[in-house]
Amino acid sequence: MNTCSNASFRRLTIICNKSHKLLRMRVNGRHTRSIWSDDGNHRVYVIDQTRLPFAFETISLSNLGEVAHAIRSMQVRGAPLIGVAAAFGIALEMRRDNSDVALAAAISTLGATRPTAVNLHWALSEMQRQLAPLAPRQRADAAWLLTKQMADDDVATNEAIGNHGLAVIRTMHEKLARPVNVLTHCNAGWLATVDWGTALACIYKAHDAGIPVHVWVDETRPRNQGLLTAWEMREHGVPHTYIVDNAGGHLMQHGKVDMVLVGADRVSKNGDVANKIGTYLKALAASDNSIPFYAALPNSTIDATLIDALREIEIEERAEMEVRTVIGLQAEMPPDASPMLILDRKTPVANPAFDVTPARLVTGIITEDGVFAPTNLASAFPG
Repeated sequence: MNTCSNASFRRLTIICNKSHKLLRMRVNGRHTRSIWSDDGNHRVYVIDQTRLPFAFETISLSNLGEVAHAIRSMQVRGAPLIGVAAAFGIALEMRRDNSDVALAAAISTLGATRPTAVNLHWALSEMQRQLAPLAPRQRADAAWLLTKQMADDDVATNEAIGNHGLAVIRTMHEKLARPVNVLTHCNAGWLATVDWGTALACIYKAHDAGIPVHVWVDETRPRNQGLLTAWEMREHGVPHTYIVDNAGGHLMQHGKVDMVLVGADRVSKNGDVANKIGTYLKALAASDNSIPFYAALPNSTIDATLIDALREIEIEERAEMEVRTVIGLQAEMPPDASPMLILDRKTPVANPAFDVTPARLVTGIITEDGVFAPTNLASAFPG
């Protein structure tokens, strides 16, 4: 295990004090992030994503339990954002109890909230690696600074992903000499990260560079994260159209999709991509229609220990009520979103949250370091 001296802790402090305050995405014309902190009161603030797109509300988190609940309930969602939120959960717990026992228990509690997203476990491992060698009295301040740096690094990473994805979209635009039609699944925008997003960062970069793009937004049942993507697109002024999940293949057959661009929650070293349920079907349709399929993600999403993603990744099975209900507004009623039952309680329900797209269906993996063929991941990221 690496050790961390008082001198290295001081270096960490200097680095964090110089952290870049990057703010890019907009809500009602104002730049914001999906997570931020109040250093004076040691509280963390997040956007309650379960209220979007009907209401923009923020919640404050002041302890480990509240952070764990926010992740588990998907008030906070998206692999990179989950990792940063979990790190803040460790930081909050270290202010309450900085002992070895408390650190181990906090890591265990947060690690159990969402088993599939590898960024969560990467962030927790990084916190343990940095904090465990410190004297307990140093852990609270070190954890807070380390987490803020992790958040800033996520922003810079996602912007770099966007720049590499921009090059892909620009090349396609030059080839087509018309607007590029991109189909995306789930939400891989700034709401799923600290800022910019992963897959959507590529689209934001292209739009801001004057490249005409149009986004086909999958609804992404059962949690309808496509609503979040559509909300982001509208806020940023990107042309888009919301579609039901099963429309993608039809659009591809009729030449209305030029590329598929998604995020990821975990990627094996041979290029298999675990992402929101339904991604595999889009990849199959794309392959059948000779349409390129890209996944955009930070290096931390690549699990170099993973060999057979289909058999080794634990696929989260979520609550059946996500399938039995939808969240919506009653027409002609006060604007307060509420769950509505669409299936009786007697019918059995299965609700796997993710699926695995085999590397053979993936054209390229876009990370902050460039665009990689799936076959090149093992050598580029040996672990």
